[in-house]
Amino acid sequence: MTFSLIAREADGSIGLIVASKFFACGAVVPFVSNKVAVASQAFCNPIWGTEGRARMMAGEAAEAVLDDLVARDDGRAIRQAHMMDRDGRFAAYTGSDCVDWAGHLIGDDHSVAGNMLAGAGVLEAVSEAYSKGADLPFAARLIKAMQSGEAAGGDKRGRQAAGLVIHRGQSHPWLDLRADDHADPLGELARLWEVAQERYVHFAKSMPTAERFSGLPTRAGIDADIARAEADRKAAGRLSRSHAVEFEH
Repeated sequence: MTFSLIAREADGSIGLIVASKFFACGAVVPFVSNKVAVASQAFCNPIWGTEGRARMMAGEAAEAVLDDLVARDDGRAIRQAHMMDRDGRFAAYTGSDCVDWAGHLIGDDHSVAGNMLAGAGVLEAVSEAYSKGADLPFAARLIKAMQSGEAAGGDKRGRQAAGLVIHRGQSHPWLDLRADDHADPLGELARLWEVAQERYVHFAKSMPTAERFSGLPTRAGIDADIARAEADRKAAGRLSRSHAVEFEH
């Protein structure tokens, strides 16, 4: 009922994007940290996500962790998962009773898995688009790859939800977007990413990190970056796609 993509950029950024004809898949599938990622799907077992993430953060290999989770779970036949460990190694599992089409694909720097799909071509389209999208910003690259999978048939039941999580070296996410109940959830993620360029990505530069506890605790530079982005957008003739409402004071 779901397909998802895990990837790591050359700069160490980790992303996980998921889409499904299932409400709020972005809340139940991704388990990401600053160094590892797990996607637990089909008949999702969230413990595969929480335990798998913790064990890989402690240094265990993805394949060993996944093999152990599969062996211990009496519901393994209806589970599906893929994950990436601290060293960028991927592992994937698709239970024998996952609804067709179901399977997974592992590349050099990403993995894709899905069930209840139109066919194997969905995962192949995601993987190919991701591999060819290195010139795009990471978030846009992930979204476009999944949209390519959707164009190849996607979830054969339809569309409802999507989620995108990106970590940039911190335990907290740099970006966390969700469309929990939407007619075009991946399109909605694309809109949200576009809106994020207006203010969010500039504000995020000042956020505290483990290395810089106080972050940048002033607005110095942020307002100028926001104003510059707005001027560039208007000069290009692009309207804001934000749904925000401003009240007069």
